Amino acid sequence: MKDFTDDIRLLDGIKAVPSILEVVCQATGMGFAAVARVTEDRWVACSVRDDIGFGLVPGSELKVETTICNEIRDHREPVIIDNVAADPRYRDHHTPEIYGLQSYISMPIILSDGSFFGTLCAIDPRPAQVSRPHIVNMFRLFAEMIGQHIEAGRRLIDSRHALLGEQEASALREQFIAVLGHDLRNPLAAIQSGMRLLGAEQLSARGVKIIGMIDDAVLRMAGIIDNVMDFARGRLGGGIALERSRRPLRDMLDQIVAEFSSSHPGRTIKTTITMTEEVDADHGRLGQLFSNLLGNAIVHGSPDMPIRVEARVADGHLELRIVNGGDPISPAAMDKLFTPFARGEVKPSLQGLGLGLYIASQIAQAHGGTLTASSDGNETVFLFRMPIA
Repeated sequence: MKDFTDDIRLLDGIKAVPSILEVVCQATGMGFAAVARVTEDRWVACSVRDDIGFGLVPGSELKVETTICNEIRDHREPVIIDNVAADPRYRDHHTPEIYGLQSYISMPIILSDGSFFGTLCAIDPRPAQVSRPHIVNMFRLFAEMIGQHIEAGRRLIDSRHALLGEQEASALREQFIAVLGHDLRNPLAAIQSGMRLLGAEQLSARGVKIIGMIDDAVLRMAGIIDNVMDFARGRLGGGIALERSRRPLRDMLDQIVAEFSSSHPGRTIKTTITMTEEVDADHGRLGQLFSNLLGNAIVHGSPDMPIRVEARVADGHLELRIVNGGDPISPAAMDKLFTPFARGEVKPSLQGLGLGLYIASQIAQAHGGTLTASSDGNETVFLFRMPIA
């Protein structure tokens, strides 16, 4: 059996309904008015004004077959009775006899999808002039208003349920991402340990080369895991969290350049770092941003052209510029450059998830800065800029 608690609570939350019932009673001179939920087998009072001691409160029920509202549910037309005793159709009807009624008016509440919710009704043991046009029009207007409020309330409830469901799903996704990161890092750590053990053995030149290839693959996999974790945390948690500290930035930049130079000995990286100021930032995250940009320049830049790294402070802002030569970025690619998972849409031959530049842009945004790109026939420039004050 359906529980109408939600409907009762919904009507209770519509502040206009008590005023409507009060106006109904005052305008008609009748002592009882209600909004009823009416179905095939139930009549339930959702909101009530009772000045005659009829005895119903919200949640009270009448046997639906004893009510005229049950008939209204079928024909969906209002029923209006000024004086039962003088009405040829209703003077012998069982409902006035059961409940001692002499005047009665009930207007169907029809929702926009055509479904029947119930009725706005009023009764009294005395005759009343309820068939007057302005009374009927008032009831019709009030019934439409109540129907609109019911629909708005249901949409709000549905939205809240959807929000709660999404919050629960988000929590599950966060747990999944955390477990995924943990479970993927464990086998990577085992591979790295095995590589260190093998590296201590006497190996052929081919073996050393293979170990180097596997080591590069492990580093790429670790980077992918970090990017996926950051993407998930940023989307689910409202952005990338920072752990700020104030210290110089140069040592970190020099270290990352040295690591890339070591792992890519065939590439030339020229640095011009003129800044000496301390920077209030999450230095680990800025290192991640710089690594993503420098790695992007190595992958997409022309191998026979040097990569330039420039860092300085100008006008109270840190400026970090990474420049590489090679083919220009097309307008289509530029439009989606910082969009996650868009790499394959821009250039199908590219591999990876396409999260590196997106993560870099989110790190820039978290620091109150910007990350922009420009590209022409000679070079591509990525510029990170953030206030240092």
